[in-house]
This record gives sequence, structure tokens and C-alpha cells, in this order.
Amino acid sequence: MNEKNLTSLSGYVLLLIALILLGVSAYGFFLRAFWLGGLSFFVSMILMSGLAVINPKEAVVTTFFGDYTGTMKQTGLRWVNPLYSKKKISLRARNLNGQTLKVNDKMGNPIEIAAVVVWQVADSAKALFEVDDYTLFVQIQSEAAVRHLASTCAYDSMEDEDAPVTLRDSTGQINILLERELNERLERAGVDVLEARISHLAYAPEIAGAMLQRQQATAVVSARKQIVEGAVGMVEMALARLAEKGVVHLDEERKAAMVSNLLVVLCGEKSVSPVVNAGTLYN
Repeated sequence: MNEKNLTSLSGYVLLLIALILLGVSAYGFFLRAFWLGGLSFFVSMILMSGLAVINPKEAVVTTFFGDYTGTMKQTGLRWVNPLYSKKKISLRARNLNGQTLKVNDKMGNPIEIAAVVVWQVADSAKALFEVDDYTLFVQIQSEAAVRHLASTCAYDSMEDEDAPVTLRDSTGQINILLERELNERLERAGVDVLEARISHLAYAPEIAGAMLQRQQATAVVSARKQIVEGAVGMVEMALARLAEKGVVHLDEERKAAMVSNLLVVLCGEKSVSPVVNAGTLYN
């Protein structure tokens, strides 16, 4: 079932006619012309029952004895067949602040994740007739999409080094994947997802401490690796400059001792106290 537009009339003229008929009805009852008063009142009530006020970004879905007849989206005071049943539906954008879910990521680690979804009704007929409660449908399907996304991606690249997309490091791509999946799930309900973003992401409390230690250890190893690479480059530069300038000529054993001393100085966590050699180079 797809939405179709329903042509409606401006309700201001019909409202004026209905008010005039009410006046005629009151006058007829005053003159004891009950047939005139009753008929005028009956026609006036029929005209008024066909009126509907439609605000901006709202729609009125109409049915006729159970059959869908169309949707009115023209704003203002409108008039349709009084026998039509009318139901309003909002077309405004809405926020769904999803609750924090505890799921397992691709590597099996328990994590906490939540998402914020901005959505609106795009097809009023599908929203009212294809699902029982479209707002509840959006909520449940959003949670299901977040769970599915979390289970197909690793939390970070340290868990799966070959993963092109991770929950923590690929925020933009994750949001795009979530929005795409939500649109596929909610198309049945005539709902269009305007934006979907991960609002909360963390390890579950039972493993958060261990994962923090692992991240700190990884950071320390990475920093040490960079320090060592820089120190080796500085030692190479020092030996090359000494040989180039001819300042001193060192045999292999003295070069090894110099390299060792320089690496200790450059890679050590604490300041090193120099020792001055007062004798010859080989004493």
C-alpha cells in the first residue's frame, strides 16, 4: 500500500455555509417551523463533520468504510466527504535516543553501544496500515540494527588488525552503515531515516579495566618503538659525522661501546650522569 494524494476543498466557504444554516436552524425553531430548523441543523452538522484543520508538516489519512481513500497534505482548513474517517499523522522529524545496549562485538568482547536516530514519516499509508504501531516499530528495529552492526564490526583495530571498519576508529563509515541498514528495515513502515549516529560506545564494565591496561601497554610499546628508531638514526648520524670530519678514528670495539652508551642515554627514562675519562681513550 502506497500513499496517494486526496483532493480536498477549501473549508472556509463550507464553514460559512454551515454557520448560516445554523442561524437558519435557530430561526426555524424560533418560528416553530421544526422541519426547517431540523433540516438546516442536520445539513450544518454534515458540513462541519467534513472539516479538518491541517497544520504544517501534518497529514490527514482518510478511509471510507475500511478502504484507504487518500491523504490530505494541504495546510489550512480543508473539507472532504463527511463519510470519510479521518486520522492525523505528523510528518515532522523526530529524535529517537536509543537506550544503551550491551552486545558482543565481532571478536566476542562485550561492549556498550547506543545510537541517536532522526526519522520522519515519508509514506503515511504505510505508516498506518503496514505496521501495527510505527513508532514502536522504529524503536525496536533501531535497536536490532544497532545490535547487528555491533556484532559485525570489531571495537577497534587492535582486536582485528585486518578490519577496514571498526566501531571506534571509523565513526563516519559506521554512521553511514547504520543509516543505510535502518532505511532498509524501516522502508516497510514508510519511515525515512534522516540521520543515525553512535552516541555511546565503551567496553562493558567487566572488561573495561583489562582493555584499558592493554591499550596503555600498546601505547607504551608504540612510543618505545618510535624512541628506539629515532635513537638509532641519531647514532648513525653521529658516527657518520665523526668519520666525515675525521675527528676521531674508532675501531669496531670502540664503535660498539659508543653505540651502547648513546642508546642508553637516548632511550633511558631517567637522566644519565656523564662520566669523564681523565686518561687516554683506551684506558
